[in-house]
Amino acid sequence: MQTATPSGDDYAMLAAVAREYRDVHLVALKKLAHYNPHLGVDALCFQRLTSDEGEALLVGALITPCSLWLVALWPDEHADAAADEYLLALPSGSYRLHRHAFGIRTWYQRRILDDLSELGSMQEAARLAQQLMTRLFEPPAPPSDDEA
Repeated sequence: MQTATPSGDDYAMLAAVAREYRDVHLVALKKLAHYNPHLGVDALCFQRLTSDEGEALLVGALITPCSLWLVALWPDEHADAAADEYLLALPSGSYRLHRHAFGIRTWYQRRILDDLSELGSMQEAARLAQQLMTRLFEPPAPPSDDEA
């Protein structure tokens, strides 16, 4: 797997996806007990991955006023996006993501944190997303002598 910074077109598409997600889901999110009015919806910390098979994929975090999600989507709508699950292989391990379709875009997602009510700003949420993505893109540490 190779990683690269997303292109300008990728960033524009991710911003559009975040806006569409907000427009579709915000009313329902506001009804949840752990809704945080200090947070919005944003797609953050994305990397463009190229699999060993040459397939391009965008992987990053989606912040909502309630949750932090790990998200994977293809830069262009992809034929395999009809599958209910996608196994995402990252340096830290493999993660089973579930299909989420709305509007014209389909992606795969996995909830990482379900309650962001203690965060006071989008800046705090962005730092949390950055920490998450850093950990996911690092291989696991080898066991120490104490653990072996």
